[in-house]
Amino acid sequence: MSKKSDKSTQPAANDSKMALGVQNYKLMLIGFAIIVLGFILMVGGASESPDEFNYAMFNFRRITLAPILVLAGFAFEIYAIMKKDKKKREE
Repeated sequence: MSKKSDKSTQPAANDSKMALGVQNYKLMLIGFAIIVLGFILMVGGASESPDEFNYAMFNFRRITLAPILVLAGFAFEIYAIMKKDKKKREE
């Protein structure tokens, strides 16, 4: 009787590798930094006295620029997770 080697019962060689590569983690850190920068730009605009209203909270930086940076950071995070390494494409 001849023994057939069944590939489905053998463990795959790629099982020990991480799902994401080092480049993915670097890109994710960059995306996280962009998100944190956006939230930092949103901070401020409070008045010293609760009786007076401070219009500085409605400036371009807090209303427009910071939310765009946060959304761009989240979009960059998605890109960083979905990007495939060149080494993994060859395998």
